[in-house]
Amino acid sequence: MLIALGLIAILLSVFGGFALSGGSLGPLYQPTEMLMIGGAALGAFVAANNGKAIKATLTTVSRLKGSTRYDKSRYLQVMALLYHLLGKARREGMLAVERDIDEPGQSSLFSDYPELLDDPMILTFITDYMRLILSGQMQPHELDELMLHEVEAFEHEAHIPADALYKVSDALPAFGIVAAVMGVVKALSAVNVGPDLMGEMIAHALVGTFLGIYLAYGVIAPLASRIDRQVAEAVKMLQCMRMTLLASQQGMAPMLAIEFGRKALHHAERPTALELESYVRGTPAGAMALG
Repeated sequence: MLIALGLIAILLSVFGGFALSGGSLGPLYQPTEMLMIGGAALGAFVAANNGKAIKATLTTVSRLKGSTRYDKSRYLQVMALLYHLLGKARREGMLAVERDIDEPGQSSLFSDYPELLDDPMILTFITDYMRLILSGQMQPHELDELMLHEVEAFEHEAHIPADALYKVSDALPAFGIVAAVMGVVKALSAVNVGPDLMGEMIAHALVGTFLGIYLAYGVIAPLASRIDRQVAEAVKMLQCMRMTLLASQQGMAPMLAIEFGRKALHHAERPTALELESYVRGTPAGAMALG
């Protein structure tokens, strides 16, 4: 919703302001200018990226979320799941959670959090590292190094679509100038036209500069920025899980371990210590915090 509202606000502000000032929107519709700018931008995008980056960009743009995906309630669910997993392992032994980890879809612990079961990133991170912890063959610093490496690799890969779009947005104003120059060349080459028609042709040519700048900073750059924000949200979720599992590996009780995870969160999404404790223990206050 926020993406659509933002783009509509840009559209109405620019074109609505132009119309209110007495301008006519008709001359702004220049299909050939759009073809030159859009085609050149698309060609540059294809030439600058490999198949993996192109596919990732198209997939990411098509799946852009209209609102924050990882909010306070989702963090509470993740920390509650980790609390119950680590608590069960502490009470009954690490092997007691082996089946939960191997078959999360059949686990009573995981089934309490269907949204987490539908999130491959969260589910894979928890199950993979719980398996490593179950093996008993990794020291805490080794586990932390591996988790850090995975988080960095995820962040690098997830930033590829945003980087590709930022490069397109940087190129669009230049392509707009190219289209404008070609339009001016066309106008100046028409030696047999009068001043009125010459002025109209130059005005049409200048639309190219406008379109290049508008598409760059009014459409493509905001989409790239939104992807950046969503990558940051996902990385923060990974850091929350990493801190919780690492604290547990270092001998912390489950309640203290999830407190480490809570401290990794931004203040806007971070529940208070009392909210977290109430939620994971399943009290009415915890249910209210989720809602």
